[in-house]
Amino acid sequence: MRIDLLEDTWERGVPHDQFAYLRREAPIHWHDVPDDTGFWAVTRYHDIRAISRDHHTWSTEAGSTFIRTPSPEEMAVARLMLLNMDPPKQTRYRRLVSAGFTPRMVGKLTEAIRARAARIADSVAEKGGEVEFVTDVAQHLPLQTICEMVGVPRSDQQMIFDWSNRMIGFQDPDFHTTSDDSDIAGGEMFLYCDKLVEDRRANPRDDILTVLVQAEVDGDRLTREEIDAFFVMLTVAGNETTRNLIAHAVLALIERPDVYQELAANLDDEDLWRSATEEFLRWGSSIHNFRRTAVRDTELHGQKIAEGEKVVTFYASANYDEKVFADPLTLDIRRAPNEHLTFGGGGPHFCLGAGLARAQITAMVRELLRRFPEAELTAPPRRMRSDFINGIKHMPVRFRL
Repeated sequence: MRIDLLEDTWERGVPHDQFAYLRREAPIHWHDVPDDTGFWAVTRYHDIRAISRDHHTWSTEAGSTFIRTPSPEEMAVARLMLLNMDPPKQTRYRRLVSAGFTPRMVGKLTEAIRARAARIADSVAEKGGEVEFVTDVAQHLPLQTICEMVGVPRSDQQMIFDWSNRMIGFQDPDFHTTSDDSDIAGGEMFLYCDKLVEDRRANPRDDILTVLVQAEVDGDRLTREEIDAFFVMLTVAGNETTRNLIAHAVLALIERPDVYQELAANLDDEDLWRSATEEFLRWGSSIHNFRRTAVRDTELHGQKIAEGEKVVTFYASANYDEKVFADPLTLDIRRAPNEHLTFGGGGPHFCLGAGLARAQITAMVRELLRRFPEAELTAPPRRMRSDFINGIKHMPVRFRL
């Protein structure tokens, strides 16, 4: 079988056939990359969990989260972000923002999330039920929630959405106009954050940006560049991932009317909604993969991996590992247990916003099903061209009142 796990493949769909072959025949597979260094593709669930928890062997700081090799200048900026730090540095910085994502804080936000989801669902009814789901529905709840937490005024939220699309969608021609548009978008977002930082220094507020402005790490204040990097990571990650998870959840239900109707008939069954949300998370893994770099010579399944080589862990494969998930290509809203790796394989890089994402997915899907007994696609959805983000960029939907 020809194995191709780069961006063009993902635009067509998740390559489940390739992953099934790799899990069975070559769980540690060398993958060439044109005009770049190749990587080891890791596809089995338990291997990915083990790598995620062993930062002494597998580093993000020594490489990057993305498959392709960044320039030295890009790597210097990347290392300002939590995703590209290793403990103990990563642990210290993570503490600065973790207070905003505890179960207690998410619990405080839950009512506001439900109210926002209800307003968004009402707006779908006002449009007669026919919407472009990504821009009319899926984008709004995560964008509004993370921007409020960080401290972005509502009038500026569309700019955050556009910048994040250009940054994350750098492999998709619909999201950039020039080859360096992603870098330009990042620079624009950094400059925007600088203005917010100056305001928070003069006028502290109850938001995460104020926490970053006032924070100290080992007695030192965060630099402007470090605050900018935190801001970009929180706004982009909080927007892109949850938006796509909501879109994948609704697409999965539309394609399975019986499951749609079962959930719609059990709106108050909290146990069912908890298990359904976990299945949506497994099904629509928002991040295809996460890259690390070997910091010493090692072996996996007898395959020698040299210091400095790239290792890419594919969550989109782990979440469909047949040795962990029975009948993985079936959407089972009652699946239990469901220890998916959508938020990472555990360890230091487990997603800070996991609880927040769960709350938003549940609220948005439930409010839609509360109002609309059925829905259908009015044209095929279009996927993002990206070997990192599992994105849906266009999805025309007609909800029936």
